[in-house]
Amino acid sequence: TLMFVVFNNDYTIVAGFGFGASSIALFARVGGGIYTKAADVGADLVGKVEQGIPEDDPRNPATVADNVGDNVGDVAGMGADLFESYVGSIIATVALAAVGVSALGGSTDQLDLVLFPLLVASIGIFSSIIGTFLVRTGEGADMGRLLWSLRTGIFSAGALVLIGTAALILYLGLDFKLFWVVLIGLVAGQLIGTASEYYTSYEYSPTKKLAEQSETGPATIMIGGLGLGMVSTVIPGVVVIVAMWLSYYFAELYGVSLAAVGMLSTLGITLATDAYGPVADNAGGIAEQAGLDPEVRERTDALDSLGNTTAATGKGFAIGSAVLTALALMAAYAQVVGISVFNIMDVKVMMGLIVGAIMPFLFAALTMQAVGRAAYAMVQEVRRQFREIEGLLEGTADADYARAVDISTTGAMKEMVLPGLIAVVIPIVIGIILGPEALGGLLIGSIATGFLFAIMMANAGGAWDNAKKYIE
Repeated sequence: TLMFVVFNNDYTIVAGFGFGASSIALFARVGGGIYTKAADVGADLVGKVEQGIPEDDPRNPATVADNVGDNVGDVAGMGADLFESYVGSIIATVALAAVGVSALGGSTDQLDLVLFPLLVASIGIFSSIIGTFLVRTGEGADMGRLLWSLRTGIFSAGALVLIGTAALILYLGLDFKLFWVVLIGLVAGQLIGTASEYYTSYEYSPTKKLAEQSETGPATIMIGGLGLGMVSTVIPGVVVIVAMWLSYYFAELYGVSLAAVGMLSTLGITLATDAYGPVADNAGGIAEQAGLDPEVRERTDALDSLGNTTAATGKGFAIGSAVLTALALMAAYAQVVGISVFNIMDVKVMMGLIVGAIMPFLFAALTMQAVGRAAYAMVQEVRRQFREIEGLLEGTADADYARAVDISTTGAMKEMVLPGLIAVVIPIVIGIILGPEALGGLLIGSIATGFLFAIMMANAGGAWDNAKKYIE
């Protein structure tokens, strides 16, 4: 809001704010992800699998790095990621205000359409704060009741956003079509989140069946998890398509971007439920390291398992909203470069589209290989400490936790550079060499592939993790 005031509603300058948010989100997400997974794999492979000691046991040299990683990757990284989608959706909606005026019949003041997404987001902040106070549960609650206690807060926040938005539209004298667009965004977000819950929570059959497949060995559970992740893309994909279709019907491209604002309006409580898992995981780690009663660890494990599901829900939100935001920003880009239609039969557009489709695979491969290298270094260090520090396994000597933290930190800082550079450099190179049409094709290809690939990996990972906890 301050940026719009300072630059007198010039969205072309404020777009730089969105680019800054995207840049930092890119590095926070990649760096945080490499950090946390290197520590996680290193701690579990040597501690749990080779030495047979519990997760988060203080004898494990990587246990502190593992707990720090939960915060770095799943709280800070996810926070930066969702913040980027949040501001991106607002900036895109503001940029398309002129489109909104014509889509609503020309009777609406453009300044009102510029202010509207900012005001909806403001309503969402207060609604989310109120929603957090409505989260309640009793002692000994099972996974289903715990899930519903969180859903109560999220649904309540969504209902308050709708009431506030309706009042705002009536106060400003705007077309009531905008209310339906915000509703579409909120419902789409909830449906994507619920689909993620279904595929990743061990309350439901997909994760239970995945756990069953481990009875025949690691190969079948790997195959089952990949299959589950792939099939889990269908519902979010259909939801996003329908949300685009309906929001475009009501307010054209302004509506599509406003639907993303609606989806992210309750970001405060969505992000809180996402951070829930790492908090519970850290609490479990502290309980284990402090030698507290076993019942404490049982409680934190139940909450941690719920956290895996809410994390998958948060990722679904982040991915779904990013797709709607990206489409809106794509429309803003087309306006700036003066292209009304991207012709799929134009060879340059097709070339750009294929490059864009490749990019999520290349990006994911580089980050996975980076995790592999950092995890390898972590495994070697943990093995070295078990081998060389006398009395470590017996619990009479202390591990060198700082060395493991250093390996994760150094690995993350080094390894995030190449994927980050590729994400920034390739669009510039394609734009310079092949032109704006090809760059548009690249954006379309990366949105489509990245959306499905991200949903697949998030849900496969959440299901594997919860299948493990279900078995335990």
